[in-house]
Amino acid sequence: MAMIQKKERVVWIGITLFLLGFIFFTAITSSLIAQGPTLDDQQALKKFTEIYTYLREYYVDETKIDSNKLIDGALAGMFKSLDDPYSVYLTKDDLRDLEDTSNGSFGGVGLSISKQRIYDKNGELMENTPIEVVSPLEGTPAFKAGVNAGDLIMRIEDKNTTEMTLDQVVKELRGQPGSKVTVTIKRGASLVFDVTLVRASIEIPTVRSEMMDNGIGYIRIVEFTNFTPARIRDVINEYKTKNLKGLVIDLRSNPGGVLSSVISISDYFLEKGAIVSIRSRVPSQNFVYNSNKNNDIVSETMPIAVLVDKGSASASEILAGALQDNHRAVIIGEKSYGKGTVQHVKFVDDSGFKLTVARFFTPDGKKIDKEGVTPDIEIKEEEYTDSERESFEKILKENLIVNFVSQTPNPTEKQVNDFIAKLKKQGIVLRELALKRLIHREMARGQNNPPVYDLSTDTVLQRAVEYIQKGK
Repeated sequence: MAMIQKKERVVWIGITLFLLGFIFFTAITSSLIAQGPTLDDQQALKKFTEIYTYLREYYVDETKIDSNKLIDGALAGMFKSLDDPYSVYLTKDDLRDLEDTSNGSFGGVGLSISKQRIYDKNGELMENTPIEVVSPLEGTPAFKAGVNAGDLIMRIEDKNTTEMTLDQVVKELRGQPGSKVTVTIKRGASLVFDVTLVRASIEIPTVRSEMMDNGIGYIRIVEFTNFTPARIRDVINEYKTKNLKGLVIDLRSNPGGVLSSVISISDYFLEKGAIVSIRSRVPSQNFVYNSNKNNDIVSETMPIAVLVDKGSASASEILAGALQDNHRAVIIGEKSYGKGTVQHVKFVDDSGFKLTVARFFTPDGKKIDKEGVTPDIEIKEEEYTDSERESFEKILKENLIVNFVSQTPNPTEKQVNDFIAKLKKQGIVLRELALKRLIHREMARGQNNPPVYDLSTDTVLQRAVEYIQKGK
């Protein structure tokens, strides 16, 4: 018994030193480090080490006792208790996946996802919620398969995603290019269907652009990377040589990206004023990013329209909020996603963690997290009725539009209208505009260089052009 007690003391001291070191390492500022653990911290550590020590010494199956796995499990649970899908403990494998993403290329399906946020009657974030698609990355397998922002991923193969963490889902979706994965999608209240995706090498895209015939420059920012500011600058400078009359900045389905990137891009359009403020619980970490009058490259009289939807998140909301609050652009579309938090990644030996450390606010002090950016001109995507949903499901299951486009790769307007008339006779009740949009999107998926925009069916873009031309 004395030997057991001695071993317990040694283990207790070792684990206590490890956890105290961990706490000191993860402290955000030197002032917090100087304060040291509080009495509550010490009592919590004592509780943990007593349980850990007893488990390690007496659990019946010794083969399952692995110190690293026990600590990994405990730390993963600690982050899970924060009820924050963006704060997670990262194992060595997780860090490798994160590094692949940071390098801009990885094998996967091309989805930006998040845990759906559902709150109980007490306002507490519920666990075991579905995985929500923030946006599909343009040109990727998920985009080509028709996965949309707002879709829920209910299952991956035979695994229920509601019981998985966000990082576990990411790991399941990634894999060797050429391999297949089947996901179960829920769209709207009742439409559920399977989609088999062929993984590909995913390169994080940046910008797509094209000058319209009416002198309006169209810029679609797909995601904010370290390379995006230079690309935006090049596009704008090119447009300025072509009698530019106005700009449309399309942020729809843009999941965000690098903070420094969106700060630089916001500065291109602002001669003065704040861009965004970062607020944490540590006053010394609070910061306001202001524009620099020497960095703007667009005339302050140039009309600008910014397009957002429920897939516009994080950095895209910073840009929209900055231009809106500085009265530099009109925001058109649907309310944005509402991801207004900042994460830091820290490393501890061969593992680490990602922790939410701050929230960002628009120049006028509006909180974006869980609130989103409200458009100046709201244009909502019309919801399908029950009968329209049934028609949409039939179109998917029977590949009606896929077959039409494969048989008629470049249909004329008459061929499209004739096909829609045929669908109507078959009992399809989807609105004509919705059908044309599906046809145009299917046509674009089969092209190596799909059209940058579709003015004929994009009502939000149509309204943006009208605003720039008429000023209202």
